Amino acid sequence: MSFNTFGKIFRFTTWGESHGPAIGVIIDGCPPNIKISEKEIQTELDKRKPGQSKFTTQRKEADKPIILSGVFEGKTTGTPISVLIHNEDTRSRDYETIKNKFRPGHADFTYFKKYGIRDYRGGGRQSARETAGRVVAGAIAKIVLNNLIGKKFKIIGAVTQLGIMSCNTDNWDDKEIRKNPFFCPDKKAIKLWEEYLLSVRKSGSSCGAIIELRARGIPVGLGAPIYSKLDADIASALMGINAVKGVNIGAGFKSAFLSGEENSDEIRKNSGQIKFKTNNAGGILGGISSGQEIIVSFAVKPTSSILTKRETIDKSGKNTNISVKGRHDPCVGIRAVPIGEAMLACVLLDHLMMHKAQCG
Repeated sequence: MSFNTFGKIFRFTTWGESHGPAIGVIIDGCPPNIKISEKEIQTELDKRKPGQSKFTTQRKEADKPIILSGVFEGKTTGTPISVLIHNEDTRSRDYETIKNKFRPGHADFTYFKKYGIRDYRGGGRQSARETAGRVVAGAIAKIVLNNLIGKKFKIIGAVTQLGIMSCNTDNWDDKEIRKNPFFCPDKKAIKLWEEYLLSVRKSGSSCGAIIELRARGIPVGLGAPIYSKLDADIASALMGINAVKGVNIGAGFKSAFLSGEENSDEIRKNSGQIKFKTNNAGGILGGISSGQEIIVSFAVKPTSSILTKRETIDKSGKNTNISVKGRHDPCVGIRAVPIGEAMLACVLLDHLMMHKAQCG
């Protein structure tokens, strides 16, 4: 399998399988003399790790990061940073009854047809377990961005749509996002979301979600006008996350319904500062950051592993039925929030380093 590496200057390579002994990541291109600790990385991993509430998979993983290289006396050395995470709660036996069947909605079928291998143990390499490595890389990217940009830099993500249940983003509250199990920014929606997702889980089904990411303090000039547009690279990063089926930048698809007057973000200069009156562009114009808040969202499909019986085929091509038991998220979109934050951070740092290399 190729294409396990992401990024240009700041880049990372993940490795490992869902039910293997361990997973990990190697980060290359990180600047030297940046203070980094396993504790800081753990904070980000704790947002993603399973088994933290009744609304996620009950697989219990400590997700403790072990730094093997690239950090000396608490600072990065400029050499590859290797981080190991042990898998501690694998239950491959849960998949024994379906090991020769393809789960509808999963990558089982295409993976097998391409590589000729059916790793039924939780999906193997195609499992979202791999994304823990991305969160590690994102944690380091956030630390570096804070060093290079300063305290004004911040990335925050939230679930704005849970299945058929929406929330009012006018009530967005950064502090509220970390207080509830859904990463919901609207306190008024939480109780309804709890009732809804419990009913979905009880029925043996699942639901999708929409996640919104906001990046603040990003300087003007990141990106390029043609083949390395900032928004194109962000979209690619988010589409590369398991179960993601669509990405919006700013107004996104809604911009098709706006008039030219409504969509264009007017610019004014007041008290020596340039200000945009709106932000339909999502902080990116012509592939280059405008200095506004970068706003992107992405859609995550419903979890494909469900108890409800579905029609499928087996490895020999025979028609059969399948019901997936075991421990699964009723909505994988919830734990996609820290993954989205991580991928956005990696893209922004990569582009900041490219910008500095060309423009100083």
